[in-house]
Amino acid sequence: MNAPILLPNRAVVRVTGEDRVNFLQGLLTNSVATVDAEHSIYAALLTPQGKILDDLFIAYSEGVLLLDVCADHVADLVQRLTRYRLRAKVGFEDLSREFQVLAAPGATAIAAIAMPTVAGASRPHDRGGVVMVDPRHPALGLRLLVPAREAVHFGFDDYESLRISLGIGDNNVDFGTAALLALEANLDTLNGISWTKGCYVGQEVTARSRSRALIRRRLRPVRVTGPLPAPGTPVFWDGQEVGDVRSGRNGSALALLRTETLATITGPLTAGDAELTPLRPIWEL
Repeated sequence: MNAPILLPNRAVVRVTGEDRVNFLQGLLTNSVATVDAEHSIYAALLTPQGKILDDLFIAYSEGVLLLDVCADHVADLVQRLTRYRLRAKVGFEDLSREFQVLAAPGATAIAAIAMPTVAGASRPHDRGGVVMVDPRHPALGLRLLVPAREAVHFGFDDYESLRISLGIGDNNVDFGTAALLALEANLDTLNGISWTKGCYVGQEVTARSRSRALIRRRLRPVRVTGPLPAPGTPVFWDGQEVGDVRSGRNGSALALLRTETLATITGPLTAGDAELTPLRPIWEL
């Protein structure tokens, strides 16, 4: 396996205490009860109105849970979880100085260490921490939560280009804080929601959005012809604003687009001085 890529926009929080699983189970969109040494998950913490506050990955390591979270949100997330704690026997520790999040993109990285090509497949890393097949989709390759002594390759732009071209959003740049519903960010297609677990914060809105087909916008990958639009640039079709651009790299971008537009467009979209062509995301192929 080639040297992993450091993801500087992610950080690690350790969750300890005998109530750690039940505590997180009642808050997050996915089933924490399924996490063990061989399986990790992708999930989100929502507002009561169903909007995404944080997306996160949850892995098991040496008797505790490790959360892979947005680096800019660590302090706020720990504070928010602490407010929910009440009498639960659970503790949170920011490991930003001791652990780092790495990625080894693509199917070849998975094959190089003989991991099954199954989203969320996990095992202990030989230098501490955990290595997992990205729980959102195996096309993203491996994700590693390891001590900071692990050597890394600084190729973050390459990783971002892959993520965007696959149509997979990232909380740091694509979701915003309490701005998107879980289904608008495609958590339902990226293994981020359990429809069979019990209640969690925002569950009623999320379930209703699914059952009544209420989602009017979705993050979608687009091919960019012309100068890459800045995040937030409005997207137009036939003279009407139909969404806005989020992250972008190397001729690809993610855009939050009206679903009705995706079903009816017959020509290119425009954003600034660029033309955008919607593409099928990896999770639709």
